[in-house]
Amino acid sequence: MRHPIVLFDLDGTLIDSGSLILSSFRHATTTVLGRVIPDETLMANVGGHGLAAQMREFDEERVDELVRVYREHNLEAYRTVTAFGGIERILSALHGEGRRLGVVTVKGRQAVDLTFELLPLGRFFTTVVTGDDTDRHKPDPQPLLLALERLGADGQRAAYVGDSPFDIRAAKAARLTAVAVTWGGIHSRERLEAERPDHVVAEPTELLGVL
Repeated sequence: MRHPIVLFDLDGTLIDSGSLILSSFRHATTTVLGRVIPDETLMANVGGHGLAAQMREFDEERVDELVRVYREHNLEAYRTVTAFGGIERILSALHGEGRRLGVVTVKGRQAVDLTFELLPLGRFFTTVVTGDDTDRHKPDPQPLLLALERLGADGQRAAYVGDSPFDIRAAKAARLTAVAVTWGGIHSRERLEAERPDHVVAEPTELLGVL
């Protein structure tokens, strides 16, 4: 077993939430700022830096209000969230092999808890690190290192699976194997490949082969 520890990003990796994130960004920026920001700009930093830092790119003076309006909308939107096809089966297989699994996400604890209330995924994970648990966020390695600390493990035989360039950078900084997935639809394959991950996979079933 090459990777007895496998950590996963949440949005765009385990759950199909790209459209929900986009709708919440659109709602927050149009409601608070009264202007339309191109979708590609709204989504450029999804998966890294934390929500406040992302909102700071749109208006430094109204970050708190943007975050509040976004989260209110996003929590309601997440009641329709679904897991990607095949993900539950892959997690079950990895867990059944005796691997220890975790989630490392920039999403806040409330939204993560709601996700696992709605979807039967939480039972597979020994630890879950949210955006509320660390001062620094991906691409900084701190969240991944916290997950490893909680598991009593190091990065030498661990992998991190994610769909954003920030996931890949964080994995490399923490010295984990970086596995990029392309099914999330938030970031392009070209952008992911530019970060030189150890593996790029297009289907959940491919994860078993690389892990």
